[in-house]
Order: sequence, then C-alpha cells, then structure tokens
Amino acid sequence: MPKYVYDFTEGNKDLKDLLGGKGANLAEMTNLGLPVPPGFTITTEACRHYLGNGGMPDGLGEEISAHLADLEAQMGKRLGDPGDPLLVSVRSGAKFSMPGMMETVLNIGLNDSSVLALAKQSGNERFAWDSYRRLIQMFGKTVLGIDGELFETALDEMKGGRKDTDLGSADLQRLVEIYKGVVRAETGRDFPGDPREQMDLAIRAVFDSWNAPRAVLYRRQERIPADLGTAVNVCAMVFGNLGMDSGTGVAFTRDPGSGQQGVYGDYLQNAQGEDVVAGIRNTVPLQELESIDPEAYRELLDIMARLEGHYRDLCDIEFTIERGKLWMLQTRVGKRTAAAAFCIATQLVDEGLIDMDEAVTRVTGGQLAQLMFPRFADTTDNRRLTTGMNASPGAAVGKAVFTSEKAVELAGRGEPVILVRRETNPDDLAGMIAARGVLTSRGGKTSHAAVVARGMGKTCVCGAEELEVDVRARRFTAPGGVTVEEGDVISIDGSSGAVYLDEVPVVASPVVEYFEGGAAEDELVVAVDRIMTHADSVRRLAVRANADNPEDAARARRFGAQGIGLCRTEHMFLGDRRRLVEDLILAATPEECRAALDALEPMQTTDFRGLFEAMAGLPVTIRLIDPPLHEFLPDITDLSVKVALAGDGATERDRRLLEAVKRLHEQNPMLGLRGVRLGLVIPGLFEMQVRAIAAAAKESADARAEIMIPLVGAVQELEIVREAAERVLAEAGVSALIGTMIEVPRAALTAGQVAEAAEFFSFGTNDLTQMTWGFSRDDVESGFFSKYLDLGVFGVSPFESIDRDGVGRLMRIAAEEGRRTRPGLKLGICGEHGGDPESVRFCHEIGLDYVSCSPFRIPVARLEAARAALTAEGSDSR
Repeated sequence: MPKYVYDFTEGNKDLKDLLGGKGANLAEMTNLGLPVPPGFTITTEACRHYLGNGGMPDGLGEEISAHLADLEAQMGKRLGDPGDPLLVSVRSGAKFSMPGMMETVLNIGLNDSSVLALAKQSGNERFAWDSYRRLIQMFGKTVLGIDGELFETALDEMKGGRKDTDLGSADLQRLVEIYKGVVRAETGRDFPGDPREQMDLAIRAVFDSWNAPRAVLYRRQERIPADLGTAVNVCAMVFGNLGMDSGTGVAFTRDPGSGQQGVYGDYLQNAQGEDVVAGIRNTVPLQELESIDPEAYRELLDIMARLEGHYRDLCDIEFTIERGKLWMLQTRVGKRTAAAAFCIATQLVDEGLIDMDEAVTRVTGGQLAQLMFPRFADTTDNRRLTTGMNASPGAAVGKAVFTSEKAVELAGRGEPVILVRRETNPDDLAGMIAARGVLTSRGGKTSHAAVVARGMGKTCVCGAEELEVDVRARRFTAPGGVTVEEGDVISIDGSSGAVYLDEVPVVASPVVEYFEGGAAEDELVVAVDRIMTHADSVRRLAVRANADNPEDAARARRFGAQGIGLCRTEHMFLGDRRRLVEDLILAATPEECRAALDALEPMQTTDFRGLFEAMAGLPVTIRLIDPPLHEFLPDITDLSVKVALAGDGATERDRRLLEAVKRLHEQNPMLGLRGVRLGLVIPGLFEMQVRAIAAAAKESADARAEIMIPLVGAVQELEIVREAAERVLAEAGVSALIGTMIEVPRAALTAGQVAEAAEFFSFGTNDLTQMTWGFSRDDVESGFFSKYLDLGVFGVSPFESIDRDGVGRLMRIAAEEGRRTRPGLKLGICGEHGGDPESVRFCHEIGLDYVSCSPFRIPVARLEAARAALTAEGSDSR
C-alpha cells in the first residue's frame, strides 16, 4: 500500500513532486534544525486519487490518525481538547508556487469549549475569541462555500470605523455568534464543533481547491500541468495575534523587485499570516522589527542568510513571532521580477554560489521579453496623483476599472485597463491577467497583488494609502480632491510607485538600447550582457530572423541574428507595385505576361540586394511567392459595387479586374492555388524571382542565397521547380541552396522522398498547424478557441506554442526521415513559433539547426536556445 502521509522529519526539498513545494521545504528546514512547528504532509498522490476517484484512498484516514497522534504526543496536547487544546493549520502546497490560488484554514480545533481553554491557557481572552472568529470565517468561506462578503460585512459593522485591533474580547465574542448565525443561515447546519471533523473537511476542501476556477486559470497562465495535484500540510499552530510581543511577516533575502541585496519584507504586529498576504492591514518594513524585537530580528537575519546559502537563490520566507519566539512557517525560492532575475543570477555567480551555466538557466526568455518593453519617459508634465509601493516594475497605461469582471470585459474588446482595488484577493486573478497593471491602496510588497503580479510580469503599484478607493461607486479620490471615475485613463509606474492621471509617454527600454548597440552600463544591462554572451557560447541552435526588408534585416543583425530564415517575397508586391501584379493577372497573352514579369524583376533584384548587403556573409533564405494571387486584387464586393455604380462608364481595366477576381475566387484559398502550385501554373513567375535573386547575389559582396519553395506536398512538384531554378542559376553563374518549406502534412510524412530534391527543410509551423488541426486560424481564434482553452482541449494555443503530440510528431518524422535520405540536410523553423520559448526547446530536442523569428524576439530565442542546450531534462523555472 502506498505511503500517503509524511512527517516533516521524513521529507526533503527534492520531494516536491510528492510533498509539494511547501511540504518539501518545511521538511528541509526541519532537517536543518530551524524552528519549524511540527506537523505532517499528505501527498499529492492522495490528492490525485481523491480527484480521480471521488473519494479518499484506502488507509489514508488511518495514516492521518497515526500522524496526528504522534503530533499530539510531541506537543503534549490533544486536538481541540476542552482542557488544553492543540490547534492546527491545514494548508495547500503544490509542486509549483501558486500564491493564494488554493486554500488555507487556520486555528482548526477551536469550538465553544476549547476557546475558553485557549483563553485561560494564553491568559488573553481577546486573542482566543479573535482566533475563533478567524476559524469560522475561513472555514465558512473555504470549506462551506459561503460568500466571504457576508463575514466581511459583519466585521465592518462591528468595527464601526475602528481598526481590527481595537475590537475587544466582548466584541469578538459577539462576532463569533454572528458568524455562527451566518453559517446556519447559509448552510442549514451549525458550524461543526468536532475538531477531527473540522480537520477532515478542511483537507478535502484543500484537495478540491486544486480545481477551483482561479487555480485552473492560474495554472493555464503559468503553464503548470493540470494533473499534478496539491499536497496538504497539517501543522501545529503558532500565534502571531497574542499581543504586541507577537506578530507575523514575510521576508526576502534580496529585493524581489530589483535584486538588490539587503533586508526586504513586511511585518505586522499582533496579526496572523493572512493579514499580511491579503493586505487588509498595512504593514511596516521588516527593518522596523529590529527596534520592536531585536533578538528575534537577529535570529531571523541569521536564518535568512543560512537559507539563501543552502538554496543558492533568493528565498521567500514566512514567519511568525509568538511572544518573542521566532517560528519559520514556509520558505521557497522566491518569485521575482525579470530585472531581479538577471541581477540575482549574476550576483550569485560573483559570490561563487553558482556558475554561468546555471545563471543562464535561472532566467527565461519570457523575462527577457519583459525587460524589452518600453518604460515611461522622464517627465513632469503629467499630473502625479500619488506614490505607492513599487511592487512590480513596468509602465502601464489604461482605463481605471474597479472589478475583475469589468477588466475582463473591456480587455476583451481590446481596451487597455488598470485594475484598481483596495486590495486584491485570489478571486481577482482573471482581472489581473486581463489588465495592463494593478493598483491597490492597501498592502505591501508581499501582499497578494504584489506577489501574483511579480510572478506574471505584470506592472503593479500597491499600498497607495493616499487614495480613497470606493469599489461600489467605481471611483477613487486622490490628494487634493482629484476624483478618477471608472473609464478615466491613468498611468502607473511599477518601478517608482508613481501613479499619474492621463497617459504618460513611453520610451525604449535600456535593454533594447543595448541590443541596438548601446553600451552596457547600469547593473541590469551589465547582467543581461553577461548572460547573453555566455548563452551565445553554449547554445547549439543558430537564430535567424524573419525579415522582408533591409531595415528589419539590419535591426535583426544588431539583435544577434545569424542570417535570415524567412524572407516573404509577397510583401514586396504591395503598395505601388500592386498594379504590376494586377497586370500579370490580367495578361491575356504570353507577351503581356512576359512584360509584367520584366517590370517586376528589377524591383525584386533591388529588394534582394538590400537584404544580401544587410546580411553580408550570413545566409538569406528567400521564400518564393506563396499566397493566392487574388489577395493582390481589389475586394470582390467593393469592385462589384464600383463597376455597377459606374455602369457604362466603368473602365475596361475595372471590368477585366472584376472578371479576374471572379475567376480566381476560391472557397478555401488556404488550400487553393498558392505556393509551389503558382510556380507550376503561371509560367515564368518563379523563374523571374530566381533571376532576381541571382542578379542581386552577383552584385553583392559575400551573398549567401538560399531559395525556398513553399507549400510542397509531393517531391515531383519540388523537382520541377528545382530543375528550372538550377537552370537560371547556372546561366547566371551563381550557386544557391534550394530547399522547401514543410507546411503540408503530406510533405512531412514523405520527407524521405522530398529530401532527395531538397538541400534544406524549413518548417512553416503556422500553416502546418492549420492543416494538421484542420483549423483556419483567422476563424477559430476569434470563434471557439477560448472555449477550447476553458475545456482543457489544449492548455495553450497551438499557434503560440508547438503542439508536440501532433504537429511536433510530424516535425520529428520529417527530420528523421529527411536526414536518413540526406544526412547533411539543414533543418530550421520559420514560423513565429521560432521565438516561443517552449517551441525553441522542442526544436533543440529534435535536432534542428536553427530557429527563425521576428527581429524583436531574436534575443529571446538566443537565450532559450542556450537554456535548452544546458537543461536537456527540462528546467524548473516557474
């Protein structure tokens, strides 16, 4: 029979799959001899069994009873004993940190009898009743599913404008009775007084919370697998709400916002942990603990240093002080901003804790992309409303909205929004994802808003205490009486904490300026430079650019591109040249067709010369024209109306154009006359392009041309076009590789044959995904994709990240069979997947030679290619 329950003394930090992150790290701290309250962990295996079978596994109840008995013996108390009660907390803890997304219940074991014993035992009647009302409130919301606002409203009415700490024991005793009445009214039953029933129901509630909507949404956002399950940690309670000599806090061994070394965190006297995280009461900086409790402060600093040295990384720590005694409740490798990730990685290298290989794996392409976003310009022209805490950096501009639902609604219409709240809670997750930034009037750098925003790379300003936020009226009031209504535009600076009225202009980030050729001067840019330099030295995959003009090519080269992986020649036929393509389509004789091609050829030669010069010495892959010709013609409806209205006065050209539009109209153009089929049907079209490539290559120093034939489905198609292209190249005395895009499933499945005529394959994963899934991207993304994501058909859009099981399998087959035929076959990818971190990793795994993506994503691809090379088994970077 599997073992489902582990004492904290039995685990370690490497058992996160089984014990979850929290349980594994509690065990690790216990093994290090740190002051951890005793307890035990129920495994993720038990959770998966419960969720999969609708009930607890056989034997789990007995295991829990045995470990509870051991805990009671260790503490010298029994759970909920009316004479001397043991109280426990029940907390979630998945493998990957999901802050606030699942459930926690504190003070389990309290009832009408044990609360009196707790008051006598502690000598603090107020504390006992405060703990009891907290249990009913948390249990009611979490376990019994009661609307939390009912409890909050009752609490606000009892406070009558006072602080929580101003409520006396009599107030809290009355509040307990009110809360019990809420439970009775909402559930039809009394609050459960049996301590073991409380604990068992709480454990089930934690397991159920794995599939709560906010947890599912968070996992999708962070790409955390849905089948991991959560562990449950049952821990002896320690109390930070016993008086002013007690308290609770969160600490970071370095600043999670900037990476600066020092003492960072929040502390709250006479409070329990959820008060800090929820941001309901404003905290004091952790440094003030030195004057409040010097001995506990010194011990905490020693433990922080020890944990950072042990984990070799920034640590996030939760602690409680109970009447001067320090207890460690949790540690984990802390979430951090993108800037902090790069700075901390290089700091740890300089401190000798990690090497540069590991530093590269400690940062991600997604974080690098965040650093490339614009920032606010230095300006005093805009109206600064206030300054809060700089919780998560970035520059965000949008309409102020005051509910998660409104944020989702407006963002769904393409309108940028800033979510404004007094404090956020896990139910606000959908709005936080939809918003450009988050602004709260309460909470510190360790509040829910700050922690979740940092994890998502979302701009956040919290603790802006000067703002009076009225969620019901959907407005906030700033100093000086300035009122901001829902829909008014505001700007928030997560780097400085500043909040502005109206839109603030933005400028390029210093990291983009560095990639454009600027000097590496400040700490962040120096860190990026060091990591990127090392990344380039260890990656196997080359990185090319998708670029259609010399300007994009030059920028791509500055960003580190090692060539062009895709030049889309159809983009060269737009604008003023569209009329020449119309002439080609309208050509009624071979002579007219030849004249139209002759007019286009010198323009194409100039285009290609510019690309070769920008990429001198580097390969340039030019895809011959791909889209259907009707895309270059006027819209059929517009042209029909124009001709009809003109009547007899319609020009001959317009009449012929309308006739051509009707003739070329296709029911499904994606599967119609395009790509290689154009080259076979329209004589001279591809030859004209190849002549232009050859002429440009002869005129350019060190040109390295590669000619790519699109949409090949059968080797015979490629052979015909290749023969004609080779004849043109030979006449010009120019050599060039000739290959094909693999974007039709049949080409992938017959890659061994296709490789007989191709010197390289480039996977066109946009079309390959459409054809493999049977999707028309333009239709399905605006149609039913959101429903598919909600239903879990796929966790992320296959147009964002390669579908490994379907599209990926076709790619693997094509790579293996193509190289079996032609061992030296060059393999690349030129869809936008080439800049997606997970897709880059997959391309490394199947042995591609290069990825190609838009110029702005090149640094991301360079970094992810290195991470893939260094972490063949995959990297835990969430």
